[in-house]
Amino acid sequence: MRAMRLVAVTTLGLMAGACATVSPAEQRHADEARCQSYGFRRGSDAFAKCMLDVALDRSADRRADLYSLNSFGPGPGWGPGWGW
Repeated sequence: MRAMRLVAVTTLGLMAGACATVSPAEQRHADEARCQSYGFRRGSDAFAKCMLDVALDRSADRRADLYSLNSFGPGPGWGPGWGW
């Protein structure tokens, strides 16, 4: 019974994760729309810098998420909220 519950929860998690994925083309389109909404014109140096900044922000967010998960594993200050 417990194994069936684990399989069900895992399956639901994978299905929800699959719905949240974005293709690189969709991500680029969203980034371009974001930079254009700021008033930058496609092909300009400012637009290119905006695209780079958006990509760097996304990478920094991904890194921060990974580092926040490390506080739950063994290591210095092991335990939730004890990451050093």
